[in-house]
Amino acid sequence: MMKAKWITPVVTALDQKGHIDIEANKRIYDFLIDGGMDGILLFGSIGEFFALSLEEKKIMIREAVKHIRHRVTLYVGTCHMEFETCVELSNYAIEQGADGVMVISPYYFNLPDSAILHFYDTLAEQVKGSVLLYNFPDRTGHDLSPELIYRLVSEHENIVGIKDTVATMGHTRAIIQKVKKEFPNFMVYSGFDEFFGHNVLSGGDGCVAGLSNFAPEVASAYANAARNDDLEKMAQCQQKIDSLMAIYDVAPQFIPTIKKAMAVRGIQMEPVCAQPLLPATEEETGKIREILKHAGLKE
Repeated sequence: MMKAKWITPVVTALDQKGHIDIEANKRIYDFLIDGGMDGILLFGSIGEFFALSLEEKKIMIREAVKHIRHRVTLYVGTCHMEFETCVELSNYAIEQGADGVMVISPYYFNLPDSAILHFYDTLAEQVKGSVLLYNFPDRTGHDLSPELIYRLVSEHENIVGIKDTVATMGHTRAIIQKVKKEFPNFMVYSGFDEFFGHNVLSGGDGCVAGLSNFAPEVASAYANAARNDDLEKMAQCQQKIDSLMAIYDVAPQFIPTIKKAMAVRGIQMEPVCAQPLLPATEEETGKIREILKHAGLKE
């Protein structure tokens, strides 16, 4: 039986002034859980972690843990460019009851492996819980290689998984082959929705990917089909996911597009994003409606 989980890197609902809307976020969590999702990642890239204050993040973590009540797995993105703040937020999330934290490697500079190893070594030693790595070379300017990941996992029991957001599945497959042979419980997730099937068929654990924000029924059906070894159903779900991937091409930035798709589907939230992201235009909203209609998703 395939290991297969689909975790939603959930959007962060904001009010018109750009502050976190607690009640709207709770409605989103319930929509995802009712839709069959296996887990939720708070403050991933889609969650606009880069634009929110530490104080607001702590409030949201506390409220999310209380509301989700371990109905599904809850991870928290705790990246902060100030290292001590990253450690503080990570330990806060774990103390509140999150199942683990996910930390992207420091961005802006193109770092050598030695600097990345030192960063994660120090982090793993100071965080009192499970840590998942987050590899996103397009945003950080450097790559976490399978060899680097293997070394970190070998040296730190609390480094338990990775989200690998790369445009080539060969990279993720190499991580699966390099690390899982010796550490079979290490979780390897893809960061792109369309790689879910390839990931689990290769022995990975699924994906942490954004279409599930507005189409949880499609994502959860895919994960269930994989767990049931139902290849015919997996093929149907893959084709639906492939058609929904067009959402990422509607606008230069996909976070406003995903929030708008959620609002179009009837989730009570403002499709507002933090600066500098602009809301979806009327023309873009029309394209979103067409994509949802083509996939058979009801508004």
